[in-house]
Amino acid sequence: MKIEEETVRYVAHLSRIELSEKEIREFTGQLDTILKYMDQLNELDTKGVEPTSHALEIKLPLREDIVKDSFTQEESLMNAPQRKGPLFRVPPVIETEE
Repeated sequence: MKIEEETVRYVAHLSRIELSEKEIREFTGQLDTILKYMDQLNELDTKGVEPTSHALEIKLPLREDIVKDSFTQEESLMNAPQRKGPLFRVPPVIETEE
């Protein structure tokens, strides 16, 4: 499969991304290389090969959950720059319309 510059322009438009002509040419070449590689992968005979998410079987080491002593509420709030009662007070991170 070959990708055309017009397809890159169309996808950029859908993504609301403004690309220069140079970027369009670069991305067209890069995407074309990726698609050629995918075509090579599609030619492989994968009959009898079980689908996997990893090339090697991975086993995650698990441990028992152990309850440990932790800070009291007051100790946790001791170094808080700002607090409101028993809570940390943080600056707003989401703009709101007022």
